[in-house]
Amino acid sequence: MAIDFPVTAAVRFLREKKVAFTPRLYNYVEHGGTGESAKQLGIDEHAVIKTLVFETNDKKPLIVLMHGDREVSTKNLARHLGVKSVEPASADRATKWTGYMFGGTSPFGTRAQMPIFVERTIFDLDWIFINGGKRGFLVEIGPAALLSLNINEVEVAI
Repeated sequence: MAIDFPVTAAVRFLREKKVAFTPRLYNYVEHGGTGESAKQLGIDEHAVIKTLVFETNDKKPLIVLMHGDREVSTKNLARHLGVKSVEPASADRATKWTGYMFGGTSPFGTRAQMPIFVERTIFDLDWIFINGGKRGFLVEIGPAALLSLNINEVEVAI
């Protein structure tokens, strides 16, 4: 039986890039985060990848993909980028840049082009579960599919 899932900008992007994915729907819970999606889908939270929008002290946006059970060291990220500081973007600014509602942000098919940085250890996983562009909707893909993006590997997990 085929799963009825939303056709978001992220889904269109993945189809355009010919990236195979499996849609994974769950019941979105406000402030539930990756722990809630992992619990509902019966998967390891480490394999649920957060799409985090940051901005530099120069107000330049960027995306960081991080394991659901880890945090980004903004100090290490700023050092890696060679900027004074990096901070999480406000929900409004993140939505403006990505075109996605907070809690449903995907790195695929964003409104604005921005650099994407991926925690290097994500490539050690067999499968990852990443937001498909809508709250309550993840796509399961092989991490190598991230290479179809213009990404940069970085080590900024804490």
